Amino acid sequence: MATIIGIKKGMTSVYNEQGRYVPVTIVDVEGSYYAKKSSDGYEVGLGKKRGGKTLQGQYKELGFVPKFKTFVKGVVENLKVGEPVDLSAFEDGKKVRLVTKSKGKGFAGVVKRWGFAGGKRTHGQSDRLRAPGSIGSGTTPGRVLKGKKMAGRMGGDKLTVKSKIVKRLDSVLLIKGPVPGAKGYPVIISVEDTHEN
Repeated sequence: MATIIGIKKGMTSVYNEQGRYVPVTIVDVEGSYYAKKSSDGYEVGLGKKRGGKTLQGQYKELGFVPKFKTFVKGVVENLKVGEPVDLSAFEDGKKVRLVTKSKGKGFAGVVKRWGFAGGKRTHGQSDRLRAPGSIGSGTTPGRVLKGKKMAGRMGGDKLTVKSKIVKRLDSVLLIKGPVPGAKGYPVIISVEDTHEN
């Protein structure tokens, strides 16, 4: 399964062969390279970063530590560490799978995070409008159950989006429709196997 890492650049729109207006997300895949190889697969990397001695040792053959990386199962013939990833698999009309991170929205209450209605606005309730209400369950079991919907950090979750159609323009991929995450976020793009369920 051909895999590459790109950087989300934003959205625009193009016209397809039928003259229809199609919104697309621009993902820059220039600079993606083979970072490491092993017996059962290889790593694809993008960018450089400072790393400790442990990481430097792991990427000794590459010569630097990749900023973003992902492991891919499979074998690539004549793979050389440091070489750019071949983009020939990302042909126009191919369906791809995207793995990225959603926008982080910081700490949020239950109304914004989970859509709770909040308390009544009348009868002297001055501070219960956006409160979660009761969270316990009495003497038994006498604790807050795991997974209870409460206030907390919202967004910044790992997301997988399947069956997105791609169009390639040199080192830029135009992916039909929106892609989760903010501008500048890394996106792992894999060509979907037609035999997959």
